[in-house]
Amino acid sequence: MLMLSPLVAWADDLPSWNDGATKQSILDFVAAVTSAGGTDYVGPDERVAVFDNDGTLWGEQPMYVQLAFAFDRIKALAPDHPEWKDTEPFKSVLAGDVAGVAASGEKGLVQLIGASHAGMTSDDFTKIASDWIGAAKHPKTGKSYTEMVYQPMLELVSYLKANDFKVFIVSGGGIEFMRPWTQRVYGIEPENVVGSSIKSRYEMTNGKPAIVRLPEIDFVDDGPGKPVGIYTHIGRHPIAAFGNSDGDFQMLEWTTSRPGRSFGLIVHHDDAEREYAYDRQSHIGRLDKGLDEGPKRGWTIASMKSDWKQVYPQ
Repeated sequence: MLMLSPLVAWADDLPSWNDGATKQSILDFVAAVTSAGGTDYVGPDERVAVFDNDGTLWGEQPMYVQLAFAFDRIKALAPDHPEWKDTEPFKSVLAGDVAGVAASGEKGLVQLIGASHAGMTSDDFTKIASDWIGAAKHPKTGKSYTEMVYQPMLELVSYLKANDFKVFIVSGGGIEFMRPWTQRVYGIEPENVVGSSIKSRYEMTNGKPAIVRLPEIDFVDDGPGKPVGIYTHIGRHPIAAFGNSDGDFQMLEWTTSRPGRSFGLIVHHDDAEREYAYDRQSHIGRLDKGLDEGPKRGWTIASMKSDWKQVYPQ
């Protein structure tokens, strides 16, 4: 009887990845850590893989999806806040001036998040976010945002799970914004989502117990915050990490610092025809240090243009 080699069988699990060094690095790593008796074997309980979301699992240009959500929320709430027409950063949001919003810095972002994401119960926010993600369209393609997920990365998530990895999202995006739809879109359970959060408290609302969202930032899960978020929420040291920007640098750095075999991969957005081309000078998903340091540290740089047969699901 004809027997397929493990390599052939595994390769079929990543059909949207072109054959080459990048794909082979993934296959080699998974083979090494899942081969019982091998020197690099890692037991299933310790097979933790962490993925950034924006720019790694789905698109992030021309702005982060959650920022587009915040913009739409501000516009919807504006009739009740006439003062916003002359107050930054709300003035820039209402004018569609992304650069103006960026100029307001962290203080402006906190104001926007407070106005658009707080002052309601957790159940109310989940419904608002779910309704929006179900109806909103990308400004360039006209597709829903959840259609603009990356097919090669969906395959990679499934491939790792099939090899007994526990897969987590670790994102700078809001944990409450992502959890309602990650299982449907990525197959990643809501309890496996780590992200930024705002403060909340338990109280009685209209005679019912509720979690109420407050206009204060609780935790920012970006840059050095990502390893902290992993430690706090997951409690295990990952053996594989996947990102696309310098905001993921510390997550990959910490993951690949563990004793034994580990894996780090950066998605490089270099395909202007099928998606976007950006890296060092981008205000969204800036990739500079990671592009220089990644290869020196043994991380795989995945070229969207060269390594992916297709970008989005068909």
